[in-house]
Amino acid sequence: MATFRDLLAAAKAEITEVDTSVAADRIQQGWAVLDVREPDEFQEGALVAAVHIPRGHLEAQIESRLVDKDQPVVVYCAGGVRSAFAARTLQELGYRDVVSMAGGFGRWKDEGRPWTTPVSLTAEQANRYKRHLLLPEVGVEGQAKLLGAKVLMLGAGGLGSPSAMYLAAAGVGTIGIVDMDDVDASNLQRQILHNIDRIGDRKVDSAKKTLTMLNPDVNVVTYDTRLDASNIMDIIAGYDVIVDGADNFPSRYLLNDASVKLGIPVVHGSIFRFEGMVSVFHPLCGPTYRDMVPEPPPAELAPSCAEAGVLGVLPGIIGSIQALETIKVILDLGEPLIGRILSVDTTEMEFRVFNLKADPANQVTYANRDRILITELDGLCAPGLAH
Repeated sequence: MATFRDLLAAAKAEITEVDTSVAADRIQQGWAVLDVREPDEFQEGALVAAVHIPRGHLEAQIESRLVDKDQPVVVYCAGGVRSAFAARTLQELGYRDVVSMAGGFGRWKDEGRPWTTPVSLTAEQANRYKRHLLLPEVGVEGQAKLLGAKVLMLGAGGLGSPSAMYLAAAGVGTIGIVDMDDVDASNLQRQILHNIDRIGDRKVDSAKKTLTMLNPDVNVVTYDTRLDASNIMDIIAGYDVIVDGADNFPSRYLLNDASVKLGIPVVHGSIFRFEGMVSVFHPLCGPTYRDMVPEPPPAELAPSCAEAGVLGVLPGIIGSIQALETIKVILDLGEPLIGRILSVDTTEMEFRVFNLKADPANQVTYANRDRILITELDGLCAPGLAH
């Protein structure tokens, strides 16, 4: 009967084993790094950017975590034994260039090579967000990013309600809310942050109650004020993403100019009757609101929802898409709607995407940020640049 030593020798005969210096060179060249130790070992320290799959779960998880079988892989464990068996398994599964690191993490650490303590969640958080943790594109590191993120909601109304609720449920750690209105009975047809018991309460207070009851991990910061040129820079500074649920053009242009000046991406949403749209205005890598709407239309051509009406479920659809796009920006996931406009017509249930390019005449850009003046935009909205 073969002994464990015999099995290990057989495994090593079928794989390529390299020392830590060679492994370090290959990692520097862009090879993937796979840690096959147990979770408690991994939490005590790991190579930077290592993908963690315990050896016992390797066959079940590897093909969803390292999808490209042409991507070369360095496998390591504590001392080089489990990684040898893991490397042979990867080869059997079709991975074409796999090496096992001799000496494992113990030798790597003893030689003073770079390592890190992986992010971790509490047991309660691991249970709350476990559906996220099952997604390789999110995982523990992605969830930690969400918990460390700061998102500002402009408005706690029709769009802000679903956006804020889904972002809170997803575990976005800090959610700021700007609104200066009271809850009115007419809001309840679409503004699901609020309820009949809170009619007459300030919207920011009602929103905070709902979100903290949904997820106590979330720090809700309220701004019970009108956003204007005197306070917008102080309010939005420090946020990672802004969700725009404004319902008027002066606020949208004011937000655009301030966010461009600070380089903060804005997830824009707007609704009208049965139609809505979403786009991501990222000052650092795409068009912004002024590229889409250089000048505001005359007031008679842009009635508000209060004047024209809106189907109650529509802001739920658009606001949920805004929340999704916000998460994608935070996690650098997929392709956010940067340079694209998603249009939704609910009467025909038609979703269309239009490309949006930067307007060469638009001077309110991040490159010109030092010249941008933050001013009130009553009436016609001229570009807010210093000349």
